[in-house]
Amino acid sequence: MEADRLDQPRTPFPAAVLFDRDGTLVDDVPYNRDPRKVRPVPGAPEALARLRALGVRTGVVTNQSGVGRGFMGSVDVYRVNRRVDDLLGPFDVWRVCPHHPEQGCRCRKPRPGLILSACRALRVAPADVVFIGDIGSDMEAAQRAGARGILVPTPVTLPEEVEAAPAVAPDLLSAVLFALGESLEPASVGPASAGTGP
Repeated sequence: MEADRLDQPRTPFPAAVLFDRDGTLVDDVPYNRDPRKVRPVPGAPEALARLRALGVRTGVVTNQSGVGRGFMGSVDVYRVNRRVDDLLGPFDVWRVCPHHPEQGCRCRKPRPGLILSACRALRVAPADVVFIGDIGSDMEAAQRAGARGILVPTPVTLPEEVEAAPAVAPDLLSAVLFALGESLEPASVGPASAGTGP
């Protein structure tokens, strides 16, 4: 059907690169409700500038369970997201899961709902999307959505998450260059690289 056709033609580059927020694009401040505490990780501005220069669309998908836990409100999340967008945007799509982990929603990573919703909004196929994150649930969400995952470990990343990741990069800029094919390989390629489908 015509309505189901995707807007984005296939290119040598991914149609879109989606990012986790905390620990990936900006420093991880648990349950942050203060926009003044937003600090981009090293290389983030350069990585995003490279994507936009090539016409690759960008988005953020983030779990914010602090809302469901009662630690902050949706307005707090919006204000922090707006600050991230001011510093690193504009992003083409934002998707946020505000739910408590025990609510059993379909959007919270490692479920694929956020990524699939972002893909629908961008009218791109998940197979043409790269998702970059810092923990195992990010990689699982990418795999379940049918997207490519690249892990950028931080101090909170577990060794077994690094071992299981489809690809691992030392920093955000390296991850983006690998996604674009401008780097021959990431720091390592894990066992999950052979299959990224659900």
